[in-house]
Amino acid sequence: MKFMFISDIHGSAYWLERALEKVKEEQADYVILLGDYLYHGPRNPLPEGYDPQKTAILLNGQKDRVIAIRGNCDAEVDQMLLEFPMMGDYSILFHEGRRIFVTHGHGFHMEQLPPLTAGDIFIQGHTHIPVAEKREEIYVLNPGSIALPKVNYPSSYGVLEGNAFAVKDFDGGIVKEIVFS
Repeated sequence: MKFMFISDIHGSAYWLERALEKVKEEQADYVILLGDYLYHGPRNPLPEGYDPQKTAILLNGQKDRVIAIRGNCDAEVDQMLLEFPMMGDYSILFHEGRRIFVTHGHGFHMEQLPPLTAGDIFIQGHTHIPVAEKREEIYVLNPGSIALPKVNYPSSYGVLEGNAFAVKDFDGGIVKEIVFS
C-alpha cells in the first residue's frame, strides 16, 4: 500500500493540480490530506493560483481515495463544499504493522505528542516545514506544504511506501527521508 501526504494547500488550485499529477505518477493508493484546504489564512500571503472553488472541485474528484483531517484554517463552511469528511482533528491508520497518528499539528504536534508507543508514526502538517526523523522511539514526519513552503524549503509532499517515508519536491528530488527500523 502506498500513501501520499498533502498538506497546507491553502486554496491553491495551481499547486493542487501539480500534486494530483504526482498522485498519478506515484501511483498512490490513498491520498492523506493534512488540513488547510481552501483558505489561505490571515497570516499567509495568497498562494499562486488561489482559487478555493476550483480547489474544492479538484479535491472532490479524489473523494473515493481521500483520508482527511481538519486544519486550523478549515471551517464547517468548507465541509459544505467538500464531498468527503474532513472535520476530524486526527485519524489513525495502520500500515506495515505500525500505527500512524495523522493530524494537522495545531493541537497535537511534534513537541506535544499524543500517547504513542515505540515504533509508532506521528504525521502532521501545519508548520509548512518538512521533517522526517526519529525522536525517542517515535517517528515524526511532516510533508511540508505544497503551496506555501517556509524556511526556504521547496513545495513538497510526502510518500509512505513499505518501511520508508520520503518528502519529495515537484522536480523529483528527495527533501527528507527516513527508513523505519
